[in-house]
This record gives sequence, C-alpha cells and structure tokens, in this order.
Amino acid sequence: MGDRAVITASKSKTTGVGIYIHWGGDPEVVQTFLDEARDLGYRDPATHESYAMAKLCGLICARTGIESDSGVGIGQLKELDCDNHDNGVYVIGKDWKIVSRWGSGSDSK
Repeated sequence: MGDRAVITASKSKTTGVGIYIHWGGDPEVVQTFLDEARDLGYRDPATHESYAMAKLCGLICARTGIESDSGVGIGQLKELDCDNHDNGVYVIGKDWKIVSRWGSGSDSK
C-alpha cells in the first residue's frame, strides 16, 4: 500500500502524460510540490505541459529522495495506476493549481 496519486496537466484521461507517486499523494503534499514549482518559476503547466511535467517530476524526486525504488514514475495516463484507491488523479492547470480531480479515491470521480 501507499499514499498513491497521479498528477497530470492533460485534458485527456488516456493520452496525456502523468506522474505517478506512490508516497505523498495526499492533497496537501501535492499542493506543496505545485507551490514550490510555481515559486521556482517553472513553466506553467497550462501553456507548457511537457516542460512543466518534466520539471515537476524532477522536483518530486528531489524532495522525496531518489533511491533504487523511489516510488515515482512518469508515463501515459493509460499506463499509470489512475484508479489507485488512494487519491486518484490530480489535474493541474494555470498557476500550478489543482483544477480537477478524478479516479477512485478522489472526491470527484
């Protein structure tokens, strides 16, 4: 088990890129990652999705510790555990805000 979640900036539930986190997927921790990305001046996910997701993945790995099994992955949403029974999927948008949430475990499936 974990405290799983997926983070994406995609408007599609299948073809977009997402970041899977096995630990630290609760809303407060995810928002902390997003606030830090914004404060560091990372490109906005609403206008630069691929850059934003790459930088966010690096930030999460740096903050959670990079080990042989860090519990962080990146891939197409259709390949990630979006129905993870913990926190579901966070959709992020302009200014690094959570704009939507879906999937098993989230409040708005």
